[in-house]
Amino acid sequence: MTSPREIIAVNQAEPPFYWGLDVGGTGIKIGLVDQVGQTLAFEKVSTRESEGADSAVDRIGEVVDAINTRLESAGQIAAAGLGAPGPMDLNTGYLVAPPQLPSWWDYPIRDRVAERLQLPVSFLNDANAAAYGEFWLGSGRDDSSMILLTLGTGVGGGIIVDGELVNGVNSFGSECGHIVIDPSPTAQLCVWGGGRGQLEAYASASGVVQRTRQRLTEGAESSLSGLLGGENSELTAKRVYEAAVAGDELALKIVDETAYWLGIGITTLVHTLDPGSIVLGGAMNFGGANCSIGKRFLAGIALEFKNRTFDNVFAGTTIKFANLGADAGYLGVAGFARHEHETKQPVI
Repeated sequence: MTSPREIIAVNQAEPPFYWGLDVGGTGIKIGLVDQVGQTLAFEKVSTRESEGADSAVDRIGEVVDAINTRLESAGQIAAAGLGAPGPMDLNTGYLVAPPQLPSWWDYPIRDRVAERLQLPVSFLNDANAAAYGEFWLGSGRDDSSMILLTLGTGVGGGIIVDGELVNGVNSFGSECGHIVIDPSPTAQLCVWGGGRGQLEAYASASGVVQRTRQRLTEGAESSLSGLLGGENSELTAKRVYEAAVAGDELALKIVDETAYWLGIGITTLVHTLDPGSIVLGGAMNFGGANCSIGKRFLAGIALEFKNRTFDNVFAGTTIKFANLGADAGYLGVAGFARHEHETKQPVI
């Protein structure tokens, strides 16, 4: 597999090709990917949420047209994949009420993109798209089943069982961040939906900040105290990570607590699905596999999982970091479009 974002020439690629369109709150990634996951072209445009969805679709189309002209690739493109933040209705192709895109609510995004590109379009939740990317080309490429947890402002999830994504009847399948891990009436609230006691409230960047702020307010000693403020607070999960690297006791405790809560959530997911592989993606990885704090974080998760599961399940399950980074989304939707093109031919 070619490493993420390495661009190859058209004459080195294996047709047919697939567009991967990864829509986010601030940016839209547009990649042209070949049959084996190699990237032929990549561009990123601003979402400009306030200008509305039609404007964004037009700008996606302009980029696609320009790349097709430059590469003379249009005749070799079979389909496109589109990932976007939910809630959504995958059957109708509508974005329903994505909190990051308030002016895009109740928008038929799949069909509008299909009309603009004149291609079949496969439609996915953004976390499921990232999961499929890791499954096809990344940390899960040797697995038959896999769960991806994306740790960012919230906690996203993607579940793949025997090669197939779990999208759900209500387009809410694989929303692992909303499983309940703390049933107490005083449990923390999620940043997006306000759900109490859900994994997202404890294992996301916003949850890390919330717990750190609470400890500092209660008088805990820490190098992070100077960052505590009102609306202009500079306290972030990244700052907590940096403090942990420097040996700050509170920051290390927050990292360990986050691992504890993730271990509980992962145990529940594994006992439900037994995928054999858990992959952790997203920006909040505490330095990842190449950092001592990231290794500590991963070890803490594994220990909590070990304490709560069966010996054979623990031995047969891997917990590892994702390796495609921010490219997982566009690669994943391109790969899913490839899968649908080869199996059931989505309708424009």
